[in-house]
Amino acid sequence: MQLFLLHFAGGNCYSYDFLKRKLKDKEIRVYALELPGRGKRHNEDLLLNKKEAIQDYVKQIKKLRNNEPYIIYGHSMGATLGFSVVKEMEQENDAPLQFVATGNAGPGLKVFDEEGVEIKRDRYSLPDDEFKSVLRELGGIPEEVLENKELFDFFGPIIRADFQVLEKGGFIEQNIKIDCPIHAIMGDSEKKAHLIDNWKNYTNADFKSQIVAGNHFFIHEYPDEIASILLKCANSEQLKM
Repeated sequence: MQLFLLHFAGGNCYSYDFLKRKLKDKEIRVYALELPGRGKRHNEDLLLNKKEAIQDYVKQIKKLRNNEPYIIYGHSMGATLGFSVVKEMEQENDAPLQFVATGNAGPGLKVFDEEGVEIKRDRYSLPDDEFKSVLRELGGIPEEVLENKELFDFFGPIIRADFQVLEKGGFIEQNIKIDCPIHAIMGDSEKKAHLIDNWKNYTNADFKSQIVAGNHFFIHEYPDEIASILLKCANSEQLKM
């Protein structure tokens, strides 16, 4: 079995170390992927285009595939891109066994103000002070990174690039429907948590959803639970073999 992990905005191949520790010595090969411009790929140029980001992930997965069943898991940005990656892999006749999405209520959900006017989200272009406020609200970014100029000058452009991928890429995934099951999990304090079942509109297979206590980065509080979900899926497939 293989498991491919797709990181959140600003993340890299080390972002899921907390989860990989829970899967160590299990009968599943774990691959934490990353987009260019960070982590082990820090010498490459950052991507600013959603389609290019999706194709980058597809290329990585195709190179690593071993013909065994596999799972794709993505958090936040990783879930948005991962959904389209699943569709691409289905079109390659190499569909995953399961798609697990956390911190994400699915495609096509727009944001409106109190008067019902759609809010265009261009967070990637905000001034530093406002951008930092957005990041604090989401959580997951250490305060020392936000307050230390040298650290923020390094990580800030990476996070902005990822936000640009999401916010300028449009809802290209809105008209997609996949054939593999989706398991979605969100924290109860996330603004769109009540819309989590939106995901069921985008699969022709089984759908499960869970709401747990926590903010957008609740995943750091639930590594055992997430690992259990991934292993349960893997074990279910092994029973069929």
